[in-house]
Amino acid sequence: MLKNKGHSSKKDNLAVNAVALQDHILHDLQLRNLSVADPSKTQVQKKENKSLKRDTKAVIDTGLKKTTQCPKLEDSEKEYVLDPKPPPLTLAQKLGLIGPPPPPLSSDDWEKVKQRSLLQGDSVQPCPICKEEFELRPQVLLSCSHVFHRACLQAFEKFTNKKTCPLCRKNQYQTRVIHDGARLFRIKCVTRIQAYWRGYVVRKWYRNLRKTVPPTDAKLRKKFFEKKTQDWKPA
Repeated sequence: MLKNKGHSSKKDNLAVNAVALQDHILHDLQLRNLSVADPSKTQVQKKENKSLKRDTKAVIDTGLKKTTQCPKLEDSEKEYVLDPKPPPLTLAQKLGLIGPPPPPLSSDDWEKVKQRSLLQGDSVQPCPICKEEFELRPQVLLSCSHVFHRACLQAFEKFTNKKTCPLCRKNQYQTRVIHDGARLFRIKCVTRIQAYWRGYVVRKWYRNLRKTVPPTDAKLRKKFFEKKTQDWKPA
């Protein structure tokens, strides 16, 4: 009897471990922040919409001007983390079969990741997903130091239904909004505008110089003075 009980307990442990590992694999690959992967979020949104409809009240227009407060403009160059909270532990992690997820990166850790991305030149190169320049569109930096358009990464996650890096395949990465691509694009635009303006000023200065200073070449010098005599009108 004791042997049968020990044998059955081992079978139960193996079954629990197998279920826990399978559950961990499913949770590790699926997207936790999308309502497509979590139907409970859509139910919460529907309940919120119903509560908003109940709380709505009729507004009487008196014809008087109302002072509206201007919304506070957010800093467009501010960087922030999109997923500051770590994901909840799975059953396999609670049982000790798999190590816990890495803690959220600190500001120093994000600075090191950003420096590594700058050394690789990711913001200078086009987005690896759409192969277009970053320009002024929102840009995200992953904890694996790879950079993408925010919209491209969201579309990739929805299409694959996985939270893995498109380049290195790292699972459950952390994301941070950065503006390096927009800053580099502004610098590029400014340098182009300055180059066009300087070219225009130099060409204008050179035309005036050709009209006033005779050239050193004999043929051009002859043409220069012939044109001067033709344009000259007696007073």
